[in-house]
Amino acid sequence: MKHIYCILISGLIIISSHAQTKIQGISPYLFPEFTQGVILMKDGEKNETLLNYNSLTEEMIFENNGKQMAISQRDFARIDTVYIKDRKFIPSIDLFVETIYDSKWDLLVEHKCDMKQPGKPAGYGGTTETTAVTSYSSFSAGGMAYQLKLPEGYETRSYFYYWLRRDGKLNKFMNMRELKKLFKDKEDLIKPYVKEYNVKYDNQESIIQLIEYLETS
Repeated sequence: MKHIYCILISGLIIISSHAQTKIQGISPYLFPEFTQGVILMKDGEKNETLLNYNSLTEEMIFENNGKQMAISQRDFARIDTVYIKDRKFIPSIDLFVETIYDSKWDLLVEHKCDMKQPGKPAGYGGTTETTAVTSYSSFSAGGMAYQLKLPEGYETRSYFYYWLRRDGKLNKFMNMRELKKLFKDKEDLIKPYVKEYNVKYDNQESIIQLIEYLETS
């Protein structure tokens, strides 16, 4: 039988389990189900538990006896890396970011999520329009932000920002224009490459290939 690891996080015991909690319908979670993952501590200890990432609250969530709980800020500083499936998350900039390129330079992804509340009933069977919610404050009451399935009518919009660690400096870029500003010293390389390979901000693989090209050129 596979060894079961237990760790104490903010007074809560996390116990490894091979079960998966599937998520149905609209959800703020990055993965479609809570999946067995590994939390690697800075002291080298490895701990297994069911994990997922809440893109709305921007917290790493573990499951304990059927309840979803966020890793506390106190334990945040003790963690080196979180592994979920074949993906790697590290504590940085006060939240967990995903490492998608790890070399002389590091390319990180900050996963985010907006939510739209249901419109209110209007005349002639219509509904009023609502605007996207950019924080989870209005969803925190009653733990709504942590629910595996949101109530009827809610909508989510998942998106992400990149962070680039280059020469010891960590910079965020939210579009291609900001990325180009970070590489003014390689302007003669980046413009023709982006045009030739049709690099798009929302295509992570094309951004990775661009960073790799710039790093080695």
